[in-house]
Amino acid sequence: MLTRKLYLPLSLLLLLLLSPSLCLAQSQTSDTVYVFRFVSHKDMFYTPWKGNGTQLDNLLSLVETYKAAILSGEAPLLVDGYCASQPTVTENLKLAKIRSNRVKSELILSKGVNESCFITHNYAEPYGDLRHVVIVRLQLPKAKITEKPIVTQEPAKEKSPVAEVTPKQEAPAEPTSQTVVSSETPAVLLKTSNPYHLSLRANLLRWATLTPDLGIEWHINEHFGVLINGSWTSWSWDNKNRRYALWKVSPEIRYYLGKQCKGFLGAMYHTGDFHYKLGNTGHQGNYQGGGLTGGYIFDLNRSLSLDFHAAAGYTSADYDKYTLINNVRVRKDTKTKDYWGINQLGITLIWKLIK
Repeated sequence: MLTRKLYLPLSLLLLLLLSPSLCLAQSQTSDTVYVFRFVSHKDMFYTPWKGNGTQLDNLLSLVETYKAAILSGEAPLLVDGYCASQPTVTENLKLAKIRSNRVKSELILSKGVNESCFITHNYAEPYGDLRHVVIVRLQLPKAKITEKPIVTQEPAKEKSPVAEVTPKQEAPAEPTSQTVVSSETPAVLLKTSNPYHLSLRANLLRWATLTPDLGIEWHINEHFGVLINGSWTSWSWDNKNRRYALWKVSPEIRYYLGKQCKGFLGAMYHTGDFHYKLGNTGHQGNYQGGGLTGGYIFDLNRSLSLDFHAAAGYTSADYDKYTLINNVRVRKDTKTKDYWGINQLGITLIWKLIK
């Protein structure tokens, strides 16, 4: 008898305890959460950083599955940027906005969605223990979640499209009353490729050999660039018995590869004069040639980058060999040399001027 009396209260208590869990599970299935991490004080979106590549691949797969619902507005993409590393609230919101736009740009370029598919908010606060993240959620249509088939037999083991691509879910932090929020629906699309049109260049390898080198590059469009570099130096010592002097001009056309436009291929031409005497015999003449170039650009920050490049091709030089007798140059021979191989190397510092 006592067991029967306790059965009904215990059943009601168990039902009350399970109800919040069921509601929470249902609310979590309606939103799919992806976390993208950023380097402190930086706005560039590095896909190899902290698992961003896996998160991005999963998100792109999910967007492809629900692309029709996203474009129609039934399944909006919720983008929340969090930043708490800058000295002021305004700077935190500015950096969070740029980071949010970086992530949205990947989706726009990769999957053909548009700005109207996003609802964006930025916060000057951390996301839990994370201070540099962008959270993306896909708010799935309720009809596709609540509709469940009635099964009279043992159900087949099938996975829904969401289960196949959903990473470990995280509940987004709820903004407190003290949170400063910046909401922008028409956010500016920021590309991760070269965001500049004009830049100054300096080949650090030539500067290391006491040969000043400067150049300029003009980006005709996102993938094509035209640049020209020039070098000049003139040194003499040991009562002018030793000599090192040259000048060089090298124009180049480049094609930047891929969506990020970091790697490139191109064609270059170079010409110049040289005069050096480091021992008993001096060499003075001129050269010209060209070749195919290739390299990669590594961004240091929004204004500075490093350009690692090399060229292989043909160079021809005509020069005189001479000796000094009583401070008078006496020509010994005239030579012509043809060379095939690596004819240009560079580690160039790029300063982006016009963006």
